[in-house]
Amino acid sequence: MEIPVIDFAKNSDSEVVDAVGAACRDFGFFQVTGHGMPSQTIAGAFAAAKAFFALPMAEKRAISRDQDNARGYFDRELTKNVRDRKEIFDCGHLANPELPDAHPDNPSQVDGFNQWPRSLPAFEPQMKAYLAANQALARRVLEAVSLSLGLARQRITDFFGPRHSSFLRLNHYPLSDLLSEAEAGAATELGDMALQHHSDAGVLTVLAQDDVGGLEVYHQENWIAVTPLAGALVINIGDLMQVWSNDRYKAPLHRVRPVGGVARLSMPFFFNPPYATVVSPLTEELGEAPRYRPVPWGEFRGHRAAGDFADYGAEVQIADYALT
Repeated sequence: MEIPVIDFAKNSDSEVVDAVGAACRDFGFFQVTGHGMPSQTIAGAFAAAKAFFALPMAEKRAISRDQDNARGYFDRELTKNVRDRKEIFDCGHLANPELPDAHPDNPSQVDGFNQWPRSLPAFEPQMKAYLAANQALARRVLEAVSLSLGLARQRITDFFGPRHSSFLRLNHYPLSDLLSEAEAGAATELGDMALQHHSDAGVLTVLAQDDVGGLEVYHQENWIAVTPLAGALVINIGDLMQVWSNDRYKAPLHRVRPVGGVARLSMPFFFNPPYATVVSPLTEELGEAPRYRPVPWGEFRGHRAAGDFADYGAEVQIADYALT
């Protein structure tokens, strides 16, 4: 069994909407082709990511994220309170990309400020170009999702504004533990998965993956491989979309299993609204009783991020906001 593949270029608007709705309802995952994102933009981002992760560890750790700044490098992230076998780099959306990242007139940087490796001058412009391309595609996909629910085209994208909290993550899954023996002994124990099973906290994720494989989605009590497809991007819905849709579309569990003898690289873009957004089921338009109490996005994301950064107790789940 394979997840659906939707060609945004060859299909009519109504066919795309119907296909997106079916994919969200049945899998929560699908791949898109004909998406319009320039191949050179994707290739440039992959090349920049590879160059970054090839840097000496000391140089990567010089721009590490911390509890006060969520942007930068990290090599001991937790999922389900277990350390993943990976290293990451996060950079965030800017309200005004023409201004420096830490400029006081760029208030969208509530997560901190972007940090860039000094030895790779091309890295910053390549990441910013890739962020912009992902944002455009995510809006287009989310409009199709909205229409598939019988809502107005921009009903959900209207929640997004210049201060939306979207961000890009670079994932590198190495062949072995990155930490020294002493560091590993002082850190949370390494799990058996490259990335433990989870659902994404936000609205929509756009993922570019290399050809290694390993990504799997949980479907009908089985783990289904999301097979890399040349030129395609992977889309999945997150917890906030599950709430807005009032469970019509469920945020799927997914994971990354280690692939023996091969390192893996992926680049997910997480499309998220401003932190001030309070997400409630759109029950007036959907014509049904709400299944969730209001979810303050900033609160929910904050709890999830705290669990990712360090083992601060049980990881919050969207089920914690369910009414039944």
